[in-house]
Amino acid sequence: MDNYRAILAIVLAFFILLGYQYLFVAPEQEQRQPVVETTAEQAPQPRISPQVVQPTPAPAEIVQAEQTAQFEEPVNLPAQKGRDIVVETSKYIAVISETGGGMKSFKLKNYRETSAPDAELKELISTESYRDFPLYFTWGVEPSRAQLPLFVADKETLQIAAGESQTLTMTAQLASGLQITRRMVFAPDSYLINLSVSIDNFSETPLQGSPFISLTNRPFGSISQRYLFSGPAVLLDGKLQEVKPKELEEAAQTLQGNITWVAFEGTYFMTGVIPENQSNQTLKLSAEGDIVNSLLLGPEDIIAAAGALQYNYQVYFGPKRITTLKEAGHDLERVVNFGWFDKLARPALYLLNFFYGYVGNYGIAIILVTVLIKILFWPIAQKGLKSMKNMQKIQPKMAKLKEKYKNDSARLNQEMMGLYKTYKVNPLGGCLPMFLQIPVFFALYKVLLQAIELRHAPFMLWISDLSAPDRLMIGMDIPYLGGIPVLTLLMGGSMFLQQKMTPSPADATQAKIMMFLPVIFTFMFLNFASGLVLYWLVNNLLSIAQQYIINKQAAA
Repeated sequence: MDNYRAILAIVLAFFILLGYQYLFVAPEQEQRQPVVETTAEQAPQPRISPQVVQPTPAPAEIVQAEQTAQFEEPVNLPAQKGRDIVVETSKYIAVISETGGGMKSFKLKNYRETSAPDAELKELISTESYRDFPLYFTWGVEPSRAQLPLFVADKETLQIAAGESQTLTMTAQLASGLQITRRMVFAPDSYLINLSVSIDNFSETPLQGSPFISLTNRPFGSISQRYLFSGPAVLLDGKLQEVKPKELEEAAQTLQGNITWVAFEGTYFMTGVIPENQSNQTLKLSAEGDIVNSLLLGPEDIIAAAGALQYNYQVYFGPKRITTLKEAGHDLERVVNFGWFDKLARPALYLLNFFYGYVGNYGIAIILVTVLIKILFWPIAQKGLKSMKNMQKIQPKMAKLKEKYKNDSARLNQEMMGLYKTYKVNPLGGCLPMFLQIPVFFALYKVLLQAIELRHAPFMLWISDLSAPDRLMIGMDIPYLGGIPVLTLLMGGSMFLQQKMTPSPADATQAKIMMFLPVIFTFMFLNFASGLVLYWLVNNLLSIAQQYIINKQAAA
């Protein structure tokens, strides 16, 4: 029994300190399909679009669009610089560049960079090059080698009032004879944007090529979220796949299949593209430094001379709030990935929001969720603690048996089993309830790490952001800490008191290990989000109350 308790405590501490970033992510072999490098033999076969307005020409008459495109070096820009088109709704302020047509800026009006009241609005785009702006579109040639188009927009600013949608139309003429027309429809109360791109071939030659739309970005998370995933994600053939940017720095990757959406995500926010045609799509992923490029490539089409094609997408730039993502549709809510404990984490998040709806404070909501979970597990924990108390009562007899049969392990095991049977004690009775609670603990733990609801959410007193470490500033800077981690110290003290009240192992070394754990956990939690520390503190206090009741009953 003593060994089981010591091992459980050490393993739990190890997982939280070093391994939780891996534990919370589904195994790579289940989460990602084998990477397929596209070769000439594997590339999608040409497909005639139903929108080609003339009969399909003979193969000899079809020219690859890449052969007719006027290439420019990436550093070259059009002679005339385009305007920046500003679009403002109740949810965001977007800036679209006429040079290239990409999204230059996208600021969320309901979120800020920091918890300070005067902080800048949260920016989801951090690239500077026109070719690196998200939603940069080309046809027939990859964006890095294509002619950078100069669009002319029909409006310079759009103010989207409640109850009405507005359309921005941008047109560009290419030297290859193609005309590209982009139409973006902005809704007043949604993060979804409808994007359609029309390609008109005004040349006398049929052209064959594929549509490319890119989603280039830099991570928009903070250093404190470094253990959580940030990078490209895709819903491919109904399965979520997340690719670490570090892997892309080593080698570019290509994924093929039915793509529901492509996204670049951080802990709390995402930018995503949803193609209307989801079948036979190709996703090329690459990284250069901290810039990650997701290039969505559709199957090949043919545009006849004087013909036209149209490609439709939906765009979601916004928060990773499950309710908002569900309203947007297309299974976007699956980008919120709680890993192995997803089935338990989502109900926990629902409970958190449910209580918040009544109390209006996520700190109090965390306390109520913790109390509810503790009540649900109260009978199991009660049984485990009583078993540990009974084990403590027979410790002297076990010590005598260990001394008597120290040279005969087989006889020692036989006598100890008889002792357990005589006093009706289960040696694992104290450990099993703890193991049963671990999945629930980790699920709630994951929710408190990732839930955007806690971002910049105040609790009370000095705790103004439940997603940040708690620090009480005292007018002077404390090395490494900055301020006093009051909540963390209270958590460590409560854990120490809990250990003092819990039946201790007979072995002195194991007892010292158990008593040292509060110190380890206190250091581990110093830079954890205050919402997590609050949960652990409340859970410790409830466990202390439960242990007090058991000790009082045993003494009666």
